[in-house]
Amino acid sequence: MALYRFFISIVFFSLTLFTTTTHSLYEPDPDSISTVYELLPKYGLPSGLLPDSVTDFTLSDDGRFVVHLPNSCEIEFDYLVHYDKTISGRIGYGSITELKGIQVKKFFIWLDVDEIKVDLPPSDSIYFKVGFINKKLDIDQFKTIHSCHDNGVSGSCGDSWKSFLEVKIRSCVSGLLNLM
Repeated sequence: MALYRFFISIVFFSLTLFTTTTHSLYEPDPDSISTVYELLPKYGLPSGLLPDSVTDFTLSDDGRFVVHLPNSCEIEFDYLVHYDKTISGRIGYGSITELKGIQVKKFFIWLDVDEIKVDLPPSDSIYFKVGFINKKLDIDQFKTIHSCHDNGVSGSCGDSWKSFLEVKIRSCVSGLLNLM
């Protein structure tokens, strides 16, 4: 009977230790994180994914997050990246999914970035999913936190111009498709 109790205590202790270790490896303690730039590396992501102008962020238990910037802005990496005033998604170890609020400029078109992932174990690459396309980039350019530059268009007038151009481009593409 004593051997049985000893065995049960060892199993219980092992399960408790395993659960605690797993929790600390994959789910950072929210109380120990004061900035979003500290949060990203705890999830295996580079801290320079977001501009230096983040004013605040929230993170829920299920990994959903919201990041706020004072204004929308842009940063030049290998591609020009646009950040909306509000960025949201779901963070997990090595990835951000359900991403909203970040676009990349390819030729003359702004495309939504849907997902960001890194290799596990870490490598020198980071992947950006834009629609059905995965773009592999060098991770080094995202290790430094960059200053965000005003996109030259601000306020409600700027937002309406952006909406106008998006509608105009969509109608032109639709018109071209109808001709085919």
